[in-house]
Amino acid sequence: MIWDFLGNILQLTISGLAVGSIYSLVALGFVIIYKATDVFNFAQGELMTLGAFIGYFFIVQLHIPIVWAFLLTLLATAIIGLITEELFFRPMVGEPIFSVIMVTVGLSVFLKGVIGFSWGYMIKKFPTFVSEDPLSFHGFIIAPVHLTAIVVAGLLILIFATFFKFSTLGIGMRAVANDQDASMLMGISVRRIFGLSWAISAVVAAIGGVLLSTITYLHPSSSFVGIKVFPAVVLGGLDSITGAIVGGILIGVIENIAGGYLGGDVKEITSFIILIAILMIKPYGLFGKEEIERV
Repeated sequence: MIWDFLGNILQLTISGLAVGSIYSLVALGFVIIYKATDVFNFAQGELMTLGAFIGYFFIVQLHIPIVWAFLLTLLATAIIGLITEELFFRPMVGEPIFSVIMVTVGLSVFLKGVIGFSWGYMIKKFPTFVSEDPLSFHGFIIAPVHLTAIVVAGLLILIFATFFKFSTLGIGMRAVANDQDASMLMGISVRRIFGLSWAISAVVAAIGGVLLSTITYLHPSSSFVGIKVFPAVVLGGLDSITGAIVGGILIGVIENIAGGYLGGDVKEITSFIILIAILMIKPYGLFGKEEIERV
């Protein structure tokens, strides 16, 4: 009995890792913008869904080979990120943070409308890149698309971590995140970093959207994942890239296990229950930086 229980837990964990890895990518986009601009982007889910639909447009509607379609999707979403920052958020520099956040809420509604107008509201199936026949490892079953999501998300997280740690632009982004005034004195273009942050965030969201669509389906309501990722971001710590990765994986695994044993309705609220429990113990999240104000 105990071995069956542990086997089921491991099986659900493996499946949860695939979704958790995608959550980590979307959460990474949240954190990148927040660290650079102090803005929490409530339109991240819509950017994710828009990126997936753009990929669908290139692959299914224009019949472009998958590799080129994927590269074009990344380029298109990066441009959308740059334009978004230029049109909607650069004019808001110096305005109250609440006003900027409300702009992100308005942007989310606008993008959802654009997606629905452009592609309709029928559920679409994103083409799979791998075999649909399940793989078996010592009695444990894993779908190739889940394994692909885990590997791709893991590689991308490693690439972005290396970029932030060693590249000139990555170091510049970390500097701006720590102190914008000091960064400007050192000759770093803060405006350029802001635009780059939005571009990278949009690209990361698009990759997450494509991976998620291959596992589930494609629909304008897929942007709801952005709300589900919110607990992962806060759980890990709003300003922590490591926290975003860990938080996304934890939420994905735990909610999958909860769904397996308690049903789909419980699965939908599991992440928020975890969020409340953790914040009662660690208000800044697992890896968040505590801010102490002296008065």
